[in-house]
Amino acid sequence: MSRSVKKLTGLVAATFTPLTAEGEINLSVIGPYIDYLIEKQNIKSVFINGTTGEGSSLSVEERKQLAGAWCQYGRGKLEQVIVHVGCLSIKDCQELARHAASIGADGIAVTSPSYFKPINADALKLFIKEVSIFAPDLPMYYYHLPSMTGVAFDAADVLNGIEQVIPSFQGVKYTGTDLRDLGQCVSYSQSHNWSVLFGVDEQLLGALVLGAHGAVGSTYNYFGRVVNQMLAAFDDGNHMQARALQFESMEIITFAKNLGFDVAVNKQVMSEVSGLAMGPPRLPLLPCPVLKAQAIAQKIKDFSQGH
Repeated sequence: MSRSVKKLTGLVAATFTPLTAEGEINLSVIGPYIDYLIEKQNIKSVFINGTTGEGSSLSVEERKQLAGAWCQYGRGKLEQVIVHVGCLSIKDCQELARHAASIGADGIAVTSPSYFKPINADALKLFIKEVSIFAPDLPMYYYHLPSMTGVAFDAADVLNGIEQVIPSFQGVKYTGTDLRDLGQCVSYSQSHNWSVLFGVDEQLLGALVLGAHGAVGSTYNYFGRVVNQMLAAFDDGNHMQARALQFESMEIITFAKNLGFDVAVNKQVMSEVSGLAMGPPRLPLLPCPVLKAQAIAQKIKDFSQGH
């Protein structure tokens, strides 16, 4: 990889994909969305077309259009736009990687294929390598998501030796709850100056203690400002304040989970909190009852106003 890389740290919003009432992508929302993240949530980096963005339910062409819009409207405003390019087909991954490089994205990420699954970590490394070749100057991140992909071998095994086959490799988005494996990822990444970003929002503080460099998550879209306060408290050594903020965010997410907190609900919550029209989810996800989203949104608003 020829260009210098700015290390990915801090909070990264896993963005929603705005859709019209008819279910088509709505690019007109992207500009105001970026302004909202920066001005209201102090979030300056995004991870697009991932789980929160319903990336697997979008066509390759739709994903290209979204990536183009985020890079275009984010230029000069956002610090980093990371484009998730994971697909079942390696050809689609490669085309999305090539496209991300052509539009000036700051990095790409890939999940494991989840239908025909890699048999071991070496097979997954080879898959990631063959995608990275199509964007050799972009930082490549492995998106570890065993709950969705069904690929459960350790992320640390994927990282081990990956720099020997993928020169552009720069880290992992770790969305799992195995702190032993996460710790080994952090330990291995230290000598390479890679980023380890945690993806389970309600457990972020535990990951910070282990040395995670930041987090990628959906809830940072609408209470990133408060979670940034938690990061600052942790960095300042004020662990009691950091714990208090983590406990409060846990209460909100527990409240939401008790009501059924899937991507569709989360998307409607974002609309209610931000005032931006995120639109419905795409099938097979079903629209969220508005009253449910409003109840969660009110909890979030109360939480945010208190800080």
